[in-house]
Amino acid sequence: MTTSLPQPSAEALAHSARLSELIRHDIAAQGGWIPFARFMELALYAPGLGYYSAGARKFGQDGDFITAPELSSLFGRTLARQLIEVMQASSPHILELGAGSGKLALDILGELEKLGALPESYSILEISADLRERQQTLIREKLPHLAARVHWLDALPKKISGVVIGNEVLDALPVHLLCWKTSPTLALPPGERGQVVMERGVAVADERFVWQDRLPENAELLTIAQNINVPDPYLSEISLAARGLMSSLCERMDKGAFIFIDYGFGAREYYHPQRSKGTLMCHYRHHAHDDPFYLPGLQDITAHVDFTAIAEAAIDHGAHFLGYTSQAHFLLNNGVMNFLSEVSPDDIKAYAPLSAQLQKLTSPAEMGELFKVIALGKGLEQPLAGFLRGDLSRLL
Repeated sequence: MTTSLPQPSAEALAHSARLSELIRHDIAAQGGWIPFARFMELALYAPGLGYYSAGARKFGQDGDFITAPELSSLFGRTLARQLIEVMQASSPHILELGAGSGKLALDILGELEKLGALPESYSILEISADLRERQQTLIREKLPHLAARVHWLDALPKKISGVVIGNEVLDALPVHLLCWKTSPTLALPPGERGQVVMERGVAVADERFVWQDRLPENAELLTIAQNINVPDPYLSEISLAARGLMSSLCERMDKGAFIFIDYGFGAREYYHPQRSKGTLMCHYRHHAHDDPFYLPGLQDITAHVDFTAIAEAAIDHGAHFLGYTSQAHFLLNNGVMNFLSEVSPDDIKAYAPLSAQLQKLTSPAEMGELFKVIALGKGLEQPLAGFLRGDLSRLL
């Protein structure tokens, strides 16, 4: 399938070769095998070489995929309305995780300024030096008078209050690949079969990356996998990184909320018997495929989000559940339709593109149902506007 993908330049191929060599050295240093989570971490985040760490354009029509903020300012402007509600109930601070091109921050700040509800600070946690530079340039060019309110962080602050947002952040965190198989070697009574859990990792053969399964060495990973009821053979993902992020955020949060927007499911749907090949997906030049070994460093690697695991990790660390719904319901509940009324339907040149953008953001056939929104928090009692209709918590 990858043979039909657009061909990269010689420079891009050389870049990928350098990253591949780094990964091969890491595999050798680890005894000839690494968990897929480690491969994904290096492919995406290796300093100066990983997909998110290097300088290639990733977002928008000229990149590898398009996100909701890139698609339309309606997304950020509507999200801003929800952020006001949280900040009024906690404190006037916003922390965005992984801000991409900076477009979401730009739209949120612009809308909050219009509404007279600017935060005292807007912090961005961005580990990519290249993306950080692009974000800073965008803010300076489009909102120079607000640039002093925006701060960039290298790590999570020790204390957090206000609202934390992450749009398509959780799906880019490294995942472990697990295989559930029938073991022919287990001694069992007649008529019974034994299921064994293996971790799928990466080895090297003839200078090429190859799959290799081993028994999991991580006790937490094994325990989680053994508590997942699936038929065999079955392949899927578990994200310890996402669980770790939620625990770290909750331990640091004083009062406020976490709002994450991403594609994914609750655990029952995530580990549905029919989803036996998992959700791992790669994105290259607006083409989706399933080969993570293709041109490391030049493509995105993602997995759908297990929102049940996100909720449980947060609750286990002192947060409480505030809501779970589709992106469509979240945007509609927060008044996205009101922005259409700002433009006359008679003004076709202005109205038609806005209407088309709204359709992509909310249609079940586009982003409306695949993308979900989850909110968790501390010290907030009132229900949030974005979750008043379309509750999907039964699916967690």
